[in-house]
Amino acid sequence: MATPLSASRLVKILRDEGLVVHEYRNWRTHNRNHKGPWGPVNGVMIHHTVTKGTSNSVELCYEGHSALPGPLCLGVIDKEGEVWLVGNGRANHAGLGDGDVLRAVINETGLPPDNEADTDGNRHFYGFECINLGDGKDPWPEVQKLAIEKASAAICRAHGWTEKSVIGHLEWQPGKQDPRGFTMRSMRERIAKRLGGQPDGPSEPAPKPPAKYEPFPGADFFRPGRTSNIITAMGKRLVAEGCGRYEVGPSPEWSDADKKSYAAWQRKLGFSGKDADGIPGKTSWDKLKVPNV
Repeated sequence: MATPLSASRLVKILRDEGLVVHEYRNWRTHNRNHKGPWGPVNGVMIHHTVTKGTSNSVELCYEGHSALPGPLCLGVIDKEGEVWLVGNGRANHAGLGDGDVLRAVINETGLPPDNEADTDGNRHFYGFECINLGDGKDPWPEVQKLAIEKASAAICRAHGWTEKSVIGHLEWQPGKQDPRGFTMRSMRERIAKRLGGQPDGPSEPAPKPPAKYEPFPGADFFRPGRTSNIITAMGKRLVAEGCGRYEVGPSPEWSDADKKSYAAWQRKLGFSGKDADGIPGKTSWDKLKVPNV
């Protein structure tokens, strides 16, 4: 039984265990705490996603779906062995499970059969969704199983738990089969061995993808009647640079306000005369760094 880890503490212990950790969108404040209590926490629960592909699996676990809003877990473990944090707090991953199993996890004793669904697991368990179709055929790469081992061990170390505080969804809720493709007994053996040694880390933070900017669309693009989200994005950048001359906007439609604002940007760069006429050129456009839309 323990107080949940803070977001910063969680990132640190996972990286200290040697894991590559991605912080996805606004995961630090993304949770279901408004639907019920989060904590005390008692263990770690392992799932499979029944999906393939990292990007769509991570997005699904962050957003959830119409029948089950996200986050659907604390973190997603992909087939490359990297962790994507998508929630911090109560998540829709465990549902109602067996109270006898929870008591066994708290006492770190042998698990009884999960034959009841009478206890709120979302309150008590950290949840990791692991990308796998769950059909018994989709392979579990060794790097992915190693990441499951490391992530579980990191949380156990932080709370002073043993490997007996790590369970699978199939050991918690009647009718569940995840994770399918390896046994939780074998995973707990791996976690126990790891807990007997020192963490591998720290790892380096996951690299951020390079920023992507809109290429210069050509001067002819900026003419009366042109409507585009690129123009809105440009206007927002001009405002950020202190060059906005908008009474209302920016908007998607090219206007005199856009032209005046862009002229102010050109003058800020040192252009004058016809070179500061408010019609974008490639040099000034590239320096403005309009984000991709």
